[in-house]
Amino acid sequence: MGARWVCLDVGECLIDETRVWNEWARALGIPAFTLSAVFGGVIERGGHHADTFALLGRPDWADLTPAVEAAYGGFQPGDMYPDALPALARLRAAGYHVAVIANQPARRRDELLALGVDVDVMAMSEAMGNKKPDPAFFEKALELMGSPPPEDTLYVGDRIDYDMLPALAARMRVIWLRRGPWGILQHLPAGTPPIPEAHTLLEVCDLVDAS
Repeated sequence: MGARWVCLDVGECLIDETRVWNEWARALGIPAFTLSAVFGGVIERGGHHADTFALLGRPDWADLTPAVEAAYGGFQPGDMYPDALPALARLRAAGYHVAVIANQPARRRDELLALGVDVDVMAMSEAMGNKKPDPAFFEKALELMGSPPPEDTLYVGDRIDYDMLPALAARMRVIWLRRGPWGILQHLPAGTPPIPEAHTLLEVCDLVDAS
């Protein structure tokens, strides 16, 4: 691959989002299993996650956000995928520059730092002023990494629509991390050339090391 920068997503890459979705189920007053089933159907049909709430008859879902966030309490040690910190350490020990740049509230940066995420660059979309899949997000990400050649930069994420396709459009290299609901349920559009896939971050390290 030739990548010297490895840039990672957060949700379903470093952080398991099960707990926050369980908090949403509690706030909505429905079983977590029901929310998961509806959510999976929305992803399978290519919808936006907000469509889940419409299907559940809860157009007021955004009003619940402060209560959900308070109950969630931000990222906790148990939310970190067990391969996250070992993979980051392995990448850095191998001489790669590592970034964590994702669609997240600005406060997640300090939460990740508190969990021991030690990387060269970390930025959240709220602070950046751009969100995926906007091309400006990837332009800003490259700028934050010191403007390396895009072809020397690898983006790792779980989503085809928000991660893989826009990163490829920005001429970055990609690895599709196939875990979490998007990673399992999404498919490459017809006619799209195959891209490297991994199921864990340690597999990502193997793919990078083999380049």
